Amino acid sequence: MFETQGKILDTAERLFGEHGYAGTSLRQIIAEAGVNLAAIHYHFGNKEELLDRLVMRKVSPVNEERLALLDRLERDAGSSPVPLDKLLRAFLEPPLLRIKENPDLGRLIGRLYGEGLMPMIAERHFQTVKSRFTAAFRRALPQLSEREVALRLQFMIGAMAHTMLFACQQFSIDANLLIRELVAFIVGGLGAPAVLGENTEEIR
Repeated sequence: MFETQGKILDTAERLFGEHGYAGTSLRQIIAEAGVNLAAIHYHFGNKEELLDRLVMRKVSPVNEERLALLDRLERDAGSSPVPLDKLLRAFLEPPLLRIKENPDLGRLIGRLYGEGLMPMIAERHFQTVKSRFTAAFRRALPQLSEREVALRLQFMIGAMAHTMLFACQQFSIDANLLIRELVAFIVGGLGAPAVLGENTEEIR
């Protein structure tokens, strides 16, 4: 039973990454996995639940590692904010190091972002990570309004998603070098002088 589940999930991960969620049918998945349609319905119910289980399988270890790193950083910092570069490494390293080992994961995440599915996925699987890291970034960026921190974190997520897809296509690039460059780039953006101020009507 578990072998069949794993075969379906591995096949779905690859096909969703290559063709997108919308561009991949359940029939394609069963043909590639060598199972029947009943197996998918039995183990996962439908295509949306299959995606949900696939995402859960991949992001749970990443989220656990992120939160463990953040716990350690906050413990070491005591009453002070965690330095921005260390916060970024704790958030970025777990997924970026994994995609060098598993390029299908990076392609999958890139596709899901491109198809507009990440808000739904984030709501289901990233709420704890989002709330913990957002609070830590606000402490590290006291010169910015809450609205501006939230907006810049969206830019950070976009840069991370693009980098994950890029890393999958550039197999020769060193992952640690990529992370250092990305951290330096985002530190500059997050730490730039405030633009919006407190008036949340300036941007919608």
